[in-house]
Amino acid sequence: MFDQVTLKLNVDPLILGALKEDITSEDVSTNSVMPVAQQGEVDLICKQDGIICGLQVFSRVFELLDEKTKVELYVQDGDEVKCGQLMAKVYGDIRVLLCGERTALNYLQRMSGIATYTSQVNALLKGTKTKLVDTRKTTPNNRIFEKYAVRVGGASNHRYNLTDGVLLKDNHIGAAGSVTKAIESAKAYAPFVRKIEVEVETLDMVKEAVEAGADIIMLDNMDHDTLKKAMEIIDGRAEVEVSGNVTKENISRLTDLGVDIISSGALTHSAPILDISLKNLHAV
Repeated sequence: MFDQVTLKLNVDPLILGALKEDITSEDVSTNSVMPVAQQGEVDLICKQDGIICGLQVFSRVFELLDEKTKVELYVQDGDEVKCGQLMAKVYGDIRVLLCGERTALNYLQRMSGIATYTSQVNALLKGTKTKLVDTRKTTPNNRIFEKYAVRVGGASNHRYNLTDGVLLKDNHIGAAGSVTKAIESAKAYAPFVRKIEVEVETLDMVKEAVEAGADIIMLDNMDHDTLKKAMEIIDGRAEVEVSGNVTKENISRLTDLGVDIISSGALTHSAPILDISLKNLHAV
């Protein structure tokens, strides 16, 4: 759940932006059938098994439209939900319920889909020491929601944004001239409290990164045999992250390596939504 400061400073403006995208001047459909205020209620129903996530954001959509709207929750973020389950009731002005429906569901379906997929992938690492993390491959202006959903799904967040940490990728190395020069430059510039991570693609780059004193070495798009050789070269002298098109379907090939971290962009860019609906709207 987002704390009140984060909610007001970082979450509310994004929700308001989403509402403005959906309502540029008025909701013509709603105003056609409901010209005056009328109290009503509607059911939030799960149409697919999964992990629910984003209930606070779902509720906030309606509250920002009308602070008198009430959401009665029967589940909480992180709960396993089943197809057909009644998860909440929303009470308020029917015009508000209709205006906010799609935006609220878009957030809830997307966040629940990410939490569900993340939970499925994370379960495949059970019994290992390896931590599953996300990447910055997120939907623009939705990162705060998507990274929260990853945590609800049981995984951890990689750096939040470019200010959050040093990650020297292939193009940074190209710009600097070599792995060694990139790491030396980062050590000279970055605050000492930040670890330096470097992405490598070959065993020669692995050796260079170790000798230059990288704190974390990301092994990118290597086959299994090369990964094993890289682990032998590193030999505990740096934390090890494995990355590169990691999905639910192929992560099991990495579980025997004993790496510290596996990062997967698929957690946020490829997770399907969880099917959820608002149904049975009626006046009260």
